[in-house]
Amino acid sequence: MTPAPQAMLESSGLDDHAIRGTVVGSGQPAVLRGLVSHWPAVRAAQISATAAVAYLRRFDSGALVDAIMTPPEIEGRVFYNDSMSGFNFIRNRLTISAVAEQALRYGAFARAPAVAAQSALIADCLPGFAAENRLALLDESIQPRIWLGTAITTPTHLDEWNNIGCVVAGRRRFTLFPPQQVGNLYIGPLDFAPTGAPMSLVRLDRPDLARFPRFREALAAAVTAELGPGDAIFIPPLWWHHVESLQPFNLLVNYWWHAGGGDPVRDSGFDSLLHAILNLRALPPATRAAWQALFEHFVFGSEGAVTDHIPSDRHGVLAQLPPADAQRVRSFLAGRLHKNS
Repeated sequence: MTPAPQAMLESSGLDDHAIRGTVVGSGQPAVLRGLVSHWPAVRAAQISATAAVAYLRRFDSGALVDAIMTPPEIEGRVFYNDSMSGFNFIRNRLTISAVAEQALRYGAFARAPAVAAQSALIADCLPGFAAENRLALLDESIQPRIWLGTAITTPTHLDEWNNIGCVVAGRRRFTLFPPQQVGNLYIGPLDFAPTGAPMSLVRLDRPDLARFPRFREALAAAVTAELGPGDAIFIPPLWWHHVESLQPFNLLVNYWWHAGGGDPVRDSGFDSLLHAILNLRALPPATRAAWQALFEHFVFGSEGAVTDHIPSDRHGVLAQLPPADAQRVRSFLAGRLHKNS
């Protein structure tokens, strides 16, 4: 028998302080029922999808965003093509209003292409939207992004940042796997993925457990929830998540921010992972084990164990560096990478 994911933890009515401390601080995924039910965008979407599109059109700057389209037979599942030489969708550049209007048209047909704009920066394409639909628990410097389209499924993937996603229109089902399940998820290429993020090759709706037997263990550790308009979800960094948009018209706004307070683009642990794979993966087993010990101590060990015996003015990169010093280290590393390329 195939294990079923457990229900995700839920809460409602928490104030911003409690969400930051109890939910985000826990490092565990959670559903926040009704968190943004007061948003004007949510209220418009509850009237109709057409009303939601009219509301978006008020803010449309005319900026083009990345959009994808899949043929009807794909049933909206964003993935590789059959040979894994490419992907099963085409890309286009459209305005948010154009994507929304396509989604409305396609929703009237039983068998139609799927279309979506994914991760478009709202400040660029819908200036003014964030001021009317604000997530007060987060700092205003954290920029929201919009995910808009028909019934699209994004297979299990991960992001390296804290993530709060707010459903504005439609319904979405989220299934999450802890980071420790990576070995049971059968992850595809790290540097060649449909959404840019590493992705599981296993179909969640009908997993091939003969081909992917360890996925049974991942399912036993998974949690799931279905969200409607006004609901939100917190996804901690590096939790694998499978996302299904369930209705003909769906709209979500999300916020990413770095767990350590740094820049979510510049301060990338994934960059470090790729560099480590490039430099260490091919070494002899004994040498890799030695590097593993160094990483465990200097990267993942306690700060005190690393620095207590060193004078404070000589901690160097082992210290919490001021931004200017950290940038100098990054520039040094960039120079070495450029020299060796």
